[in-house]
Amino acid sequence: MSKIDINDSVVLITGVAGFIGANLAEKILVDHPDAIVVGIDDLNDYYDIRLKRYRLERFLDDKRFTFVKGDISDKAIVSELFSSYRPAIVVNLAAQAGVRYSIDHPDAYIRSNMIGFYNIIEACRHSYDHGFAGVKHLVYASSSSVYGANTKIPYSTEDKTDRPVSLYAATKKSDELIAHAYAKLYHIPSTGLRFFTVYGPAGRPDMAYFSFTDKLKKDETIQIFNYGKCKRDFTYIDDIIEGVIRVMQKAPDGQEGPDDQTGVPYKVYNIGNHSPEDLLDFVSILQQELIKAGILPLDHDLEKHIKLLPMQPGDVEVTYADIADLENDFGFKPVTPLREGLRRFAEWYAGFYK
Repeated sequence: MSKIDINDSVVLITGVAGFIGANLAEKILVDHPDAIVVGIDDLNDYYDIRLKRYRLERFLDDKRFTFVKGDISDKAIVSELFSSYRPAIVVNLAAQAGVRYSIDHPDAYIRSNMIGFYNIIEACRHSYDHGFAGVKHLVYASSSSVYGANTKIPYSTEDKTDRPVSLYAATKKSDELIAHAYAKLYHIPSTGLRFFTVYGPAGRPDMAYFSFTDKLKKDETIQIFNYGKCKRDFTYIDDIIEGVIRVMQKAPDGQEGPDDQTGVPYKVYNIGNHSPEDLLDFVSILQQELIKAGILPLDHDLEKHIKLLPMQPGDVEVTYADIADLENDFGFKPVTPLREGLRRFAEWYAGFYK
């Protein structure tokens, strides 16, 4: 692997107002004083835009940060971004998220997750033109959804991922294939990260822990699918960010792996907690922490607020990350227990929405 010093780099983060993007930008600016961060985001209204602005406000005034409002599916905007700032590291996190939303809004996924990703990797390809140093490492967000309905657990990056059960998963798998082709043809060092259920303060409101909190606070019923017989590999945001930063600093050089991949600077890793939690246990812990934070009353009755339903289209029963490769290559393993992570979320929620 080729080592890269973030301190000497211009880092481009797409989706910088998103949950992972904003936390990554802030962490780089705090821990790497000589780094320059350029962020792009279209600030769309998929969820409450006030939350996106709140995330950005934490570092928007930092002189080493530049914000560009734009959509990566616009090729002209992406080309201008690369020619103006000449990033050495690109972290592509911009995407239309959500499995269920993709059933009713497919256009958004093709535009952002596929056309947008193509624009980014094509700009990486041409970043070497005219003698420029170009992009040293492209890191991009994939998803645990690519494993589809695989029954073998934990999920390994060696498993087949050719039968997605949602359009969202199909677009993420397509990104991995495109990245491999560009690594093979143009030697663009790229690393895909299959994220597993990221949660924490100021997260995405469409995620279960956040939407459950909203509903329970309003004394509404929450829906739990597959009659509660689901497990999720919940991964706290700080652990995710630590993993991403470690990956950014080591680009694949194509010297590892099977013979047929020699010379192809391409890798994919799972990045999860390696500890799936029963969904009903998760909801119980969430309720307890919401009570401690003063969001729910002391006598809150959880059973009266749960409705068990069949499995939803596009969902899977279990997500479980095999992170052995991540540990071996980067010495990284998530450390935040679920209860501690949910406590931090509950405390943040109580303050933000008071």
